Amino acid sequence: MLTSTAAGLATGLSLIVAIGAQNAFVLRQGLARQHVGVVVAVCAVSDLLLILAGVAGIGTIVERAGWLVEVVRWLGVAFLTVYGVRSLLRARRPADTLEAARAGAPSRRAAVGSAVALTWLNPHVYLDTVLLLGSIASTHGSQGRWWFAAGACAASLLWFTALGYGARLAHRRLASPRAWQVLDVLIGVTMLAIAVMLARG
Repeated sequence: MLTSTAAGLATGLSLIVAIGAQNAFVLRQGLARQHVGVVVAVCAVSDLLLILAGVAGIGTIVERAGWLVEVVRWLGVAFLTVYGVRSLLRARRPADTLEAARAGAPSRRAAVGSAVALTWLNPHVYLDTVLLLGSIASTHGSQGRWWFAAGACAASLLWFTALGYGARLAHRRLASPRAWQVLDVLIGVTMLAIAVMLARG
């Protein structure tokens, strides 16, 4: 039980703790202190659903539905490209970005929509979270796989909570237009780089 749970925790963290579109968005929301709770909740709950689906065997269906993965891939490319370009455009007006952050923009609906899109329109989510975690979980036996899933779910909850709320610790260091400009450039470049990688397959 403990071995499977620890394995799930370690595997989950190894897959999720990486610079990606979803993590970059959660980080930005945390730094701006904008709708952090709901963004963390959307990302964490989405991860839990995908992990449980993979452990339950849905990964086999996803693997066979190659056309569905292709549709999601190109939707992801389009969304990441738009988001990346918008981040780079924001970097041209860092003072406006800082003022918007202090004012509490964007809306909760926009933040939730972005979190949902960055999670569910990312083909790597299905490959890593559903297929890979599901495959590894199956090696722990019929009962052990659910303990593995519990560990992976705990990893997701811990990571998104730490990323979203821990970012507040760096808020004072990012209280200047220049700092937000650098952040938006990094996020924009990251989004576009991921979009290119997805487009290349």
